[in-house]
Amino acid sequence: MKLATWNVNSIRARYAVLFAWLARVEPDVLCMQETKVVDDDFPTDEFLRMGYAVAMAGQKTYNGVAIASRLPMSDVRVGLHDETDPKDKRLIRAKIDGVVVYSAYVPNGKSVASPSFREKLRFFTRLRETLERETSPDAPAVVCGDFNVAPDDRDVYDPDALRGHLHFSDAEHAALADLKRFGLVDLFREKHDEGGLYSWWDYRGGGFHRNLGLRIDLLLATRPLAARCSIAEIDVEPRHADKPSDHTPVVATFD
Repeated sequence: MKLATWNVNSIRARYAVLFAWLARVEPDVLCMQETKVVDDDFPTDEFLRMGYAVAMAGQKTYNGVAIASRLPMSDVRVGLHDETDPKDKRLIRAKIDGVVVYSAYVPNGKSVASPSFREKLRFFTRLRETLERETSPDAPAVVCGDFNVAPDDRDVYDPDALRGHLHFSDAEHAALADLKRFGLVDLFREKHDEGGLYSWWDYRGGGFHRNLGLRIDLLLATRPLAARCSIAEIDVEPRHADKPSDHTPVVATFD
């Protein structure tokens, strides 16, 4: 199975980039975040023409998550364990080829002083509670998505300048670490020790061309699934496209 995650930052705006990438890479499963469309406006027909079934949970202008799969999907669910028809569509999951696959869009948090920041930290707690209710560390599962946290110094372009700020604060690191203590492995970091490899760059100030990035898009897998991972990489090619997302795909291959 080849599985990818990508914050597309509006599936309408990235339509051409997205489907060109799918044709080139041919992942079996693609988890998407920030689709930013209601379900009726999701490009379901185009996915179907390319051989993908889709499960989506969208809303107008903001948020939105989806999973596209060339393999059969079952047991599709939307939202955290304590939500019924959530207003903010930030989590969807499905069972695919025996693996529970989650596509998650963690709140940005706005700033470390904002009330939204506390909601961000609470989201991590609720996400772990969801995993505890729905799966097990001993079962194959993966949480894919935009976590809006860079895990360590290797994952930011200037750790000294960014330390303590949004995406790179002690509180966010603690929240992510607690989630991982469920029994999750950062697949990309398992395969790459080096720094300077990022999944997000600001549109402003030539961030991508100067490689002023953050690694905030993660594939976190339980150990039984991580043991099957042979490749994990960041594909920067879509960031060179016209009208790219500010994020780029992260892809893992499982034997």
